[in-house]
Amino acid sequence: MANVIEITDFSAPELDIYARLTENQLLNRADPENALFIAESSLVIGRALDAGCVPVSFLMERKHVAGKGAELLERCRADIPVYAAELDMLIQLTGFHLTRGILCAMRRPPCAGAAALCAAAHRVAVLENVMNPTNLGAIFRSAAALGIDAVLLTNAGSDPLYRRALRVSMGTVFQVPWAYLEQEASWPRQLRDWGFRTAAMALRDDSLDIADPRLAAEDKLAVVLGTEGDGLAADTIAVCDYTVRIPMSHGVDSLNVAAASAVAFYQLGLRRGAVSAPAGGGNGPDGRFFS
Repeated sequence: MANVIEITDFSAPELDIYARLTENQLLNRADPENALFIAESSLVIGRALDAGCVPVSFLMERKHVAGKGAELLERCRADIPVYAAELDMLIQLTGFHLTRGILCAMRRPPCAGAAALCAAAHRVAVLENVMNPTNLGAIFRSAAALGIDAVLLTNAGSDPLYRRALRVSMGTVFQVPWAYLEQEASWPRQLRDWGFRTAAMALRDDSLDIADPRLAAEDKLAVVLGTEGDGLAADTIAVCDYTVRIPMSHGVDSLNVAAASAVAFYQLGLRRGAVSAPAGGGNGPDGRFFS
């Protein structure tokens, strides 16, 4: 039986974690063992539970307690608080309609180490200072779909567990391993030590076409993408093994980083066969048959 607590006042302290704490307060850098994140919608919450994330409480529209939230609650301890309220109160939460009526506060999982993730990986994405949570979430969704084994991030970028990043990723943040690069200044050398060649996505006179067979032939390749607006730092491009461009038309010289990531991952991840085939064979997203 769920531990349902009725909420009738938007100012109730039980709602602080959902309505009034900032992302930085949830992150709780001073006490990382008690850091939290908010998962939105049954799909995202389910994927978080699949990944072993520990729920602290739920907030949901009252009708969902015995409806679509019931399956989630069955997967959790019976004593976890489930704050329930009517929709007319919950819409005071900005963007509540986007949550599909269910929110869950969860403990942040411990961060993985980049070296451990890279040991078994063949295709990784490196995100240098990608700041926009929407872009970050979209990149993770493309990484999950298109054959990227892990995502590595610099510390100055956005947090994959921000609410908007989670929502846009559709919970794929919990399906693609990710880690922060431990040595910001020397990560290209680290990747080289781990057996990777690095491919900087940038427009330069010496850039390779993304379809160049040398890229697909690399056993371990890191696709390096830069921050919105400025792209990759010149120093980063200079130390990468390849500089790679996506051919474009109509005088367009660049794509949004999330769009560019999807093209790059499709060409360099899925097409290399990094995504396993469906059981029994079937048509893949690019029309090829897997068996």
